[in-house]
Amino acid sequence: MKTKKYESVMEMFEGGNHLLTMCAPMVRYSKLPFRSLVRKYNCDVCFTPMIVASDFVRSVKARDSEFTTNEGDRPLIVQFAAHDAQTLADATSAVAPFSDGVDLNCGCPQRWAMSAGYGACLINKPELVKDMVRQVRNQVSNPDYTASIKIRIHTDLRRTVDLCQKAEAAGVSWITVHGRTSEERHQPVHYDAIKTIKDSVSIPVIANGDVKYQRDVDAIRQRTGADGVMVARGLLANPALFAGYEDTPLECVWDWVDISTQQGTPFTCFHNHLIYMLDRVSSQPERKVFNSLSSTSAVIDYLQTTYGAVQDVVT
Repeated sequence: MKTKKYESVMEMFEGGNHLLTMCAPMVRYSKLPFRSLVRKYNCDVCFTPMIVASDFVRSVKARDSEFTTNEGDRPLIVQFAAHDAQTLADATSAVAPFSDGVDLNCGCPQRWAMSAGYGACLINKPELVKDMVRQVRNQVSNPDYTASIKIRIHTDLRRTVDLCQKAEAAGVSWITVHGRTSEERHQPVHYDAIKTIKDSVSIPVIANGDVKYQRDVDAIRQRTGADGVMVARGLLANPALFAGYEDTPLECVWDWVDISTQQGTPFTCFHNHLIYMLDRVSSQPERKVFNSLSSTSAVIDYLQTTYGAVQDVVT
């Protein structure tokens, strides 16, 4: 593996006024081809989809299917779901040579995850979170390798502040805060809560939730004082969001076609990403036709006929 040509993630935080931009961990979507795409459009740091640490440690098949990367896929944070310290540390050891940090999922509100002891239920177990962070720190010798957590907030924000301060004391590198409780889905994000957390710790805090446009990034920075912004659905709709585009530019659409075909992306994933990208820029009849396409060649023919080649736009 070649020597890295960029600063460590923590040095990126310390670099001054630059607000770090991050692609969130998204099941099925934030895989290598999509990470490759958003990196072309000013995304600083990418996360893998959430990986269940126990499966990853136990199964070679799980490791091969869940974790794929390449030399250009950096800085990369691997997110794990775990509920015991040694399993998380063992999973981290396996990916540490190929990534820049590991993140513990303490925010997934899905029922299956919480019933298994993963995700958002961990915000109610600060001592366990501390143990997991410490074990990762003890087991990975690289001082530049980061250990972070991604959380949701409590209704009683004092409990969230306590969790974050305990994680900081255990050596967590940074904290991503999704500004909703475990029960909230589409309610407004509590940006004031993110600001309170930022003011309560001395480590970097990343704001997450409801970023759809570049202007949202700027507004959230002003409201929270966060050191970075993490985006999920907003990047699905517009992978060029961090480059300042209001909607997905045609150049980005063709970049996705190139990247996904070169990397052998399965058709369903290839098509679904385009459905998201074209949603805001196409009419309902156009969407109906596009969504019904069933092969890569049909999709490419449709794009060329409907939108033209990228050269027609950029020249």
